[in-house]
Order: sequence, then C-alpha cells, then structure tokens
Amino acid sequence: MEAPKPEEITHQPMDQLQGLEYCIDSNPSWAEAIALGFQHYILALGTAVMIPSFLVPIMGGSDGDKVRVAQTLLFVEGVNTLLQTLFGTRLPTVIGGSYAFMVPIISIIHDPSLTRITDDHVVRPHHLHYEYYEISDGLVCCMQRFLNTMRAVQGALIVASSIQIILGYSQLWGICSRFFSPLGMVPVISLVGFGLFDRGFPVVGRCVEIGIPMLILFIAFSQYLKNFQTRQMPILERFALLICITVIWAYAHLLTASGAYKHRSDVTQVHCRTDKANLISSAPWIKIPYPLQWGAPTFDAGHAFGMMAAVLSTGAYKAASRLASATPPPAHVLSRGIGWQGIGILLSGLFGTLSGCTVSVENVGLLGSTRVGSRRVIQISAGFMIFFSMLGKFGAFFASIPFTIFAAVYCVLFGLVSSVGLSFLQFTNMNSMRNLFICGVALFLGLSIPEYFRQYTATALHGPSHTRAGWFNDFLNTIFFSSPTVALIVAVFLDNTLDYKDSARDRGMPWWVKFRTFKGDSRNEEFYTLPFNLNRFFPPS
Repeated sequence: MEAPKPEEITHQPMDQLQGLEYCIDSNPSWAEAIALGFQHYILALGTAVMIPSFLVPIMGGSDGDKVRVAQTLLFVEGVNTLLQTLFGTRLPTVIGGSYAFMVPIISIIHDPSLTRITDDHVVRPHHLHYEYYEISDGLVCCMQRFLNTMRAVQGALIVASSIQIILGYSQLWGICSRFFSPLGMVPVISLVGFGLFDRGFPVVGRCVEIGIPMLILFIAFSQYLKNFQTRQMPILERFALLICITVIWAYAHLLTASGAYKHRSDVTQVHCRTDKANLISSAPWIKIPYPLQWGAPTFDAGHAFGMMAAVLSTGAYKAASRLASATPPPAHVLSRGIGWQGIGILLSGLFGTLSGCTVSVENVGLLGSTRVGSRRVIQISAGFMIFFSMLGKFGAFFASIPFTIFAAVYCVLFGLVSSVGLSFLQFTNMNSMRNLFICGVALFLGLSIPEYFRQYTATALHGPSHTRAGWFNDFLNTIFFSSPTVALIVAVFLDNTLDYKDSARDRGMPWWVKFRTFKGDSRNEEFYTLPFNLNRFFPPS
C-alpha cells in the first residue's frame, strides 16, 4: 500500500499581518476617522476612571477630587498620545494610565507619615497652616492627607521618569534589545494581554446581567456580523464597540432607573448602576488641568525607588506594530519611544495624574478588532481626550459607563493582543525542545509568580518582600507583580544562556536581525521617519 503524501503547509511566515484594511500610514475618510477616534476615546475612559475611583478614596479624597484626577489623567493621556504618535515610536498607540504603578502608589498611600494625618476635620481657608484649592464655582476645602499623598506620588513619578528618559535617549534600551529574539518576545507580548486576566471576566462576574450581554453582543457584531455593510463599509465590525456600549449602557440605565438594584449589595451597585460614580454632579463645567495644580511635589528616595520598577515594559509596542501592519520597530525607534514615554511619566508627575503612563493594551486590541491601524485615528482620539477633559460635565457623562461594560470588552481585546504575541512563534522552530522549554516556562512563571504575589498580599496585607527597607520591598514587589516583566526576565535569560550559540535559526534570528537597525529594512523609513523633516536634526542611529 502506498504511503500517504505529507500535506504541504500553505501559510508561510509573514512580516506583516494580512486582512488589515488601513495600516499605520493609510487613513480612512475624515468622517470615519473621527468616529473611530471617538471609539478609542470611549475605550480609554475605562482605565482613566477606574484608577482614580480606586485610589482617591483610600487617600482621603472626595468625589470632587476623584473627578479632578480623572480629568487630569485623561488630559495628560491625550498630550502623551500626541507626543508618542508624532515624535516617539510613531505607532498608533494610546498612552494611558498604567496598573503597573498601583503597587508603589498604594505603598506610598499607606506610608505611616501620611496615614497619621487626620482627616476628621474640615480645613478652613483662613487657617494658614492648611492649604486649599479651587474647583468649579468656588473655594472648596480639601483634606490635608489627600494633598500630601498626591504630592508624594507626584515626586516619586518625577524621579522615576528619569529611568526611562535615560534608557531611551542614551540608546541603552536599544543595546539591551540586542538580546531579544522572536522566541523571547512571545511570552512577553502574550502576557501583556494574558497578565490582565483579572481585569476581564472576574469583573464581568460582578454584574453578569450587564457584562454577559455586552460580551456576547460585542463578539456577535465584531465577528459573526462583520460582513454586514452600509455604503460599502463594514459598519458593525468597524463600530461594534460604540454600538454595543450604547445599547448595554442604555439597558443598564433602564435597570438603574427601574430600581432593580435598590436593595442589592454595595459591590453590586457600584458595578451595575450608572449613577453610582457621582462623577457628573461633582464635575465642573469647564476646568483646564495645569502643572503643579496640587502644589509643589515632595520627594522621598524610598518612594521613588519603588516607583522605578514599574517602568520596564515594551511588549505592547511590538503588538501595536503588528496590528498596524508595520515592521517591528527597530532598536533606535524603540529607544525613542521609551524616551518619550519617560517624558510622559514626567508630565504625569507634574500634573498629578496619580498614575504613570504606558501603552493602553485595550486600545492596541481595538486596532485588530476594527482592522484599522491608522495613526491618524489615534491622534484624533487624543484630541477627544484633551477636549472632553476640559469640559468636565460632558466627560463625566461618558465616564458614567459602568466598568463592567469595559471589562466585557477587555475579555476580547486583551485576548487579541495575547494572540499577537503567539503569532511570533511562526518565525521560530517549535519542534525544538529547547524552544518549547523556554516558551512554556516563561509563560507559566509569568502568570504564576504574579499570582503568588497577589494572593500573598491579599492574605498578609503586604508583599512577600517585607524587610525593614521599604524601598527594597516596593522595588521587588512591583517587578514580580507584573506578568510581562517576569516573562521578560525569564525568557531573555533562558534564551541567551541555554544553547544559544547553536540555536540562532531556531530562535528566529535570521528573520529578526534585519529589523534591529533603522536601515535594515526599506519599509522602516516609511513607517517610522519623524515628521516635519526632523530626521535631518535627529538622524536614526
């Protein structure tokens, strides 16, 4: 009997993803671009509201403080997004607030020198030893603890920003990237999405009557009904997020108005009701954020050192380049982006956003969901962020969307970003036991170690690193709370120490090496050249 012929593999490895309708430097019509930009703005609201809503109350702040921090965060997000898309990597990335800074910020909030400040009295303007600030239509008293904590966080962010600025503009990060390979980047990029699993269905489960319909509707519109067209535009695929959020938001408001949550627990009400955030009533009509609006930052070496550990992550840039149908950013471009991200953290510290900044993973995922990786769309979304952050009531109206709705969308978008990381496996030899070992161990430890740190902290109320040196504790706990950072350490170490001399082809280095330098691929100039002829003054190195 004749042996069966082996089947040929027809899907060859490709530098750029196929099926994207608009890539990094191609643009839809202005009307479509504006609508898509607004969609990215709506998605960015989730993190911009969630971070202040969690941190401000435990700092002793009021609803007015929470609104003001959210406005400031959104304003700085818009500015940083414009800077990054114009002068940084030039990739279509929204630069938003980062959960990676939560660990050192919470540590600062619980610093004994700040928790000893009493909050049980109202500060009156004529008492000179207290401070006050103005919001909306009058002079509003504030709690001294909130102000002092905010200034301590600002000082730590300002100092921590120097790490990324130095790594970026000195080209040190570019030198470090010489140790990266497609195999090493697989767990790093994948865990940019997988590492945020606790922001997905665990949050959806807190209000299933809203979260489940949103998840099902978003998948149905963006995937099963994606071929439905109006005027030759796949409107349900392109605007699935806007349509689904509008429908489910209205449904959630109907449940709220009908009294469905009147006798439910506080946790359920916070995650289900559309009127629980108290943002609209507390927001001013017009307020323009400005630097040092909370007063002069205070500096503490211990606080700053812990914050420095939260700045080490670049996997989302590589995911964005793939979803924008661009080549992997060369070392020079990546260093440039890291430098501008450092400036973004500096601005976050100066303005007082209560968080550092990084690439918004959910917005990267939306590039793939809409199949539009246009840089112009992201720049338009930055305009919406800046505009609505100054018009407080309007921004607060959109920010009243229950976070459960965003969490349902995250289940899809984070997963999409993770799969982009897995797509780098096509450039490696996955029949190699070496590669299987490195990839599997880095992925597993990247999920398992941060989960151990989370569970330990929830039980003991402090991280596993608990010495007398608070700065050392913050530094280690912050690093090992981050899945991409753990994966980066494990994968790069194993990939560069385990039979690396004889494994260049298995690691994917013949494909990877041409993207290390700006002139290694002719397409880099098209994607990453600076605007306004600035390459004359800042030539690629």
